[in-house]
Amino acid sequence: MKFEQTIRRTARQAAAFTVMPAMVALTFVMAFTSTPTVAQPCSPFPLGSYDTSDFALDVVVVGTTAYVADFRSGLQIIDVSNSTSPTLLGSYRTPGNAVGVALVGTTAYVAHDFEGLQIIDVSNPANPALLGSFDTPGNAASVAVVGTTAYVADMDGGLQIIDISNPASPALLGVYDTPGSAIEITVVGTTAYVADGDSGLQIIDVSTPINLRLLGSYNSVILANSAAVVGTTAYVGGSYRGLQIIDVSNPARPVLLGVYDTPDYADVVTVVGSVAYVADHLSGLQIIDVSNPSSPALLGSYDTPGSARGVTVVGTTAYVADLFEGLQIIDVSDPANPTLLGSYDTPGIARGVTVVGTTAYVADWFEGLQLIDVSDPANPTLLGSYDTPDIARNVTVVGTTAYVADSDSGLQVIDVSNPTNLQLLGSYDTMGEVMRVAVVGTKAYVADWYSGFLIIDVSDPANPAPIGSHATPGPAYGVTISDNIAYITNIGNVFQMIDVSPCEPPFCYADCDPSTGAGVLDIFDFLCFQSSFVAGESYACDCSTITGLGICDIFDFLCFQGAFVAGCP
Repeated sequence: MKFEQTIRRTARQAAAFTVMPAMVALTFVMAFTSTPTVAQPCSPFPLGSYDTSDFALDVVVVGTTAYVADFRSGLQIIDVSNSTSPTLLGSYRTPGNAVGVALVGTTAYVAHDFEGLQIIDVSNPANPALLGSFDTPGNAASVAVVGTTAYVADMDGGLQIIDISNPASPALLGVYDTPGSAIEITVVGTTAYVADGDSGLQIIDVSTPINLRLLGSYNSVILANSAAVVGTTAYVGGSYRGLQIIDVSNPARPVLLGVYDTPDYADVVTVVGSVAYVADHLSGLQIIDVSNPSSPALLGSYDTPGSARGVTVVGTTAYVADLFEGLQIIDVSDPANPTLLGSYDTPGIARGVTVVGTTAYVADWFEGLQLIDVSDPANPTLLGSYDTPDIARNVTVVGTTAYVADSDSGLQVIDVSNPTNLQLLGSYDTMGEVMRVAVVGTKAYVADWYSGFLIIDVSDPANPAPIGSHATPGPAYGVTISDNIAYITNIGNVFQMIDVSPCEPPFCYADCDPSTGAGVLDIFDFLCFQSSFVAGESYACDCSTITGLGICDIFDFLCFQGAFVAGCP
């Protein structure tokens, strides 16, 4: 029942936080195109979506058909030939909860939580039919199929290997009891790779199903809630695992350097020099020496009266967003003996704080943005406030502009040049719930919960516009930007690094011969294309794919002509 409990907990959270409808939707994403044939992959945007009946947990696409494991609504079969308007072809209401799906030919294999493996004939999408089933001992969470063998990640039941040569009567071939909870399975050749929860990756030889053998394992689970980055080191608030210190010099292969297990729930971390300041919920502010990453040590702590959810440090002063106890101002000049300088009880629930000069900007939940004068820490005073339309979770300030992560109301851009008269400059209502925001230059980087990671152009504050997005494996909760890398933390306990370097200048297809100047189109470009066409080169022959790749015909000429007339971007 563990997987079902996890999903039901997610459902309760969805009800409590009014998660966007797209959370239970199948979404299609494609890149912006600068010409009819050239994609710009750093600027993806959604083409369309289909709102399934329940929680869309897994999907496989074959041709123009998507097969979705939709939890309590079973298997949903969706026509995606028109991505902007997908339509339901049919569905099969499985007896339990569909959480994973694989497809071979016209047969769908559904990982069905406590009902095990369901085998469904989808040759007629409008009328799918059950061929057979196998009740695994655990909770089937994922399935992979190779030939006539199904490999099921069965959570507490480990890896189950099932003979499906006769779909009406599947039979057990072998079992490997993994040390953790088998959640995901991939099979390559005779090797199975199992994502095994807290036990990390298990690599298993499945060449002989009756004698399965562990080849190796790798456990580098990084529980992620927030991140601060200094140079090539990331400091991650790892929820109940405390502070984690990670070498990110090679983003493709992050390495865990050390861990400090804070007493409660490590939410937000700020690093100054060799000291990390952790907002640790009911354990208040934790001050940790990270000069030796492999052996971080506690320097001191301050037990705030509320629940520490955010922290900013300026000089020797820490500013803590302390939930129901508002803003706490703490002297950390002596880390071993931090002392309270003053506090301000905000009217709402203090969730995030940023300090610029002598002004603290507090994201105060239902009470929006609060601006507090902290020039006299012993006597902080309210300068002004702006009641955002939803729940202010986090705030970033650049110059005289505040960017507020306002949950269901998206990103709010507020002029704070006059604290007594705050003005809304503009807003962008994202598809998800904005949890946190980071701003660099004219771009806002947003952790958008179930909609993942979003990049918004804020060069015109009155009209913020999305320019890129990236799906995350779990609900995106935190974001930090350093050296063109976005560090994304996910509630699903995944720490991601995404390259957000500026895109290369758009490629101009018609500029075949740039010798007369890049972006200048003239007769030499026509002659260049003609030469490529006669030679049968892919540049010319693949301009149009109407009659297939590698075929040079009139459609390629028309395609080039259209690109030439359109000009360079």
